[in-house]
Amino acid sequence: MAIDTLRAERRALILGGAGALALPWIARAQTSYRSEYKMSVVGNRPIPFAEGAFKWAELVTERSGGRINVRVYPGSQLVGGDQTRELLAMRQGVIDMAVFSTINIAPQVREVGLFQLPFLMPDHKALDALIRGEVGRDIFGVMERREVVPVAWGENGFREISNSKRAIRTPEDLRGLKIRFAAGAIFSDIYTGLGANPVQMSFADLQPALSTGAVDGQENPINLFLAFRMDTLAQKHLTIWNYVNDPLIFALSRQVMNSFSPADQALVRDCAVEAGRWQIELTRRGLGVEGGDDSSIRELRQRGVEVMVLTAAEKQAFARVTRPVYDRWAATVGAELTRKAEAAVRAAAA
Repeated sequence: MAIDTLRAERRALILGGAGALALPWIARAQTSYRSEYKMSVVGNRPIPFAEGAFKWAELVTERSGGRINVRVYPGSQLVGGDQTRELLAMRQGVIDMAVFSTINIAPQVREVGLFQLPFLMPDHKALDALIRGEVGRDIFGVMERREVVPVAWGENGFREISNSKRAIRTPEDLRGLKIRFAAGAIFSDIYTGLGANPVQMSFADLQPALSTGAVDGQENPINLFLAFRMDTLAQKHLTIWNYVNDPLIFALSRQVMNSFSPADQALVRDCAVEAGRWQIELTRRGLGVEGGDDSSIRELRQRGVEVMVLTAAEKQAFARVTRPVYDRWAATVGAELTRKAEAAVRAAAA
């Protein structure tokens, strides 16, 4: 009996020691993820663009129990404020996750320039047909070949035009106006074709340029116009023409995605989809989409902004003038992808 007891004690001691030796390994396995994952986004709260990034980060951090701790770096601060460098920085390992503007990454991913073809998408139904269908899947496939894993779509919004000089209802109204654009040679071509003087400028430089009259106008989504009170920067005329939209892509580097367990990969994707859908809803709020709430339009008018909502016929006048730009850039985007997009837009309107 004593021998059996001694053997049992030795066995327990050996097993206990093995368990003790195993504990550090278990701890290492549980903490092999980084202490922080860096997410980049243009702008900051409260604009919907940035809100989508914060929402994604919060959902991932919360639902992983802090195992995947995501911190948002707004204002593209990880790339010195130059949002056009975010994609390259992700491929270099500087950025782990991001909510990309398709405008900002178009110089590196020519296919996303599809969304900047002037007057391709007349409304939100058309945009949804693109990002929710085959076109959206094709573009995600292109992104994946660049060591980036796209996981969800968002939306920055249709870009409307404002200025300090006069109402814009026809192409002739743009002649001679100095219009700021953020990035992308196609925007320079569009405004040059319309007889305006396009000026490329960062958003940080835009506000002082508007206040001093260095530029006459700008193009941005309405939610951004309201958030930055551009009506106080002499922007008293705003035209809703829906000439291009800026869909957003929620993405992370392939290296980071591959470092997660399959369950955590699914968690990151699910959180991105949820954040993206919420962000799209936030972007469209108050715009009277499909006859809904138009509080943002009413607020603009209450602030003394003259708001022109162009008819389909008036938009067509701009589309005709910019058609050479459309055709030239469609060749860059890709003829097959453009044909798919045009077919999807026609089907959405039927």
